[in-house]
Amino acid sequence: MTVFYAAEIVGKAGIYAFRRGLSALKKTRAIDFVVANADGATAGGGLGREHAAYLHKLGANAITLGDFSFYKKDLTGNLDKLPFVIRPYNLVPDAPGCGARIFDAGGGMRIAVVQLLGQVGFAKLHGENPYQAALPLLEKLRAETPFLLLDFHALATAEKKTLFALVDGHCSAAIGSHTRVQTTDNRVLPGGTACITCAGLTGSQISVGGLVPEIVIRAYVTGIPAWQKEAETAPALQGVLVDIADNGKARSIERVSRAIG
Repeated sequence: MTVFYAAEIVGKAGIYAFRRGLSALKKTRAIDFVVANADGATAGGGLGREHAAYLHKLGANAITLGDFSFYKKDLTGNLDKLPFVIRPYNLVPDAPGCGARIFDAGGGMRIAVVQLLGQVGFAKLHGENPYQAALPLLEKLRAETPFLLLDFHALATAEKKTLFALVDGHCSAAIGSHTRVQTTDNRVLPGGTACITCAGLTGSQISVGGLVPEIVIRAYVTGIPAWQKEAETAPALQGVLVDIADNGKARSIERVSRAIG
């Protein structure tokens, strides 16, 4: 199975880059399943219901969220009706939505998509210990399918590296999200789990995390929070392609970064 994970989609530029870039990518690469992180798709923070439906229509078979999961009320109130949207698993039990789901990938194949939330640096959404949650969940899902993709939405590199080491051999891929800067440490670990600290940003590449730099700079200089504005220049599709053998072990993980004209 070949899975494409689209790095966090941010704003209109991100949606545009996903639409144009995924179509072009599929013309050159055989892709069985698409996972897209869309935690910043609507105005740079959160995902609205209409954007969720639109990204799904464009080809995102599964959409993951993150610390902005509940920023848009129209999505929060309908999460239980949108089976293709995955929020972090390690939230309180009565949180709306689902943190892990098994999808039909065609050709008789099924893939489980899971998201966990880190514990460092998140002020408005707090997850329970992801390290305690990871292995029991993955082993339960492995009884249903050998193909498992984990999106770890975390800020600290140490958190991500530690979780990757923990889950090596228990899932096909563990992909880092949230920091919106593509790292170059994509690799397959000894146990057969593909990983990367951050898959990057689908959206404006002349930005700070997909946002207008001047506004972010002003907030840092003055210490006064500012209403962010999504950037639109130099859109690009970023993410990773993961090739997975029939036994669920990753054979390769390749970075994708394509400028969209």
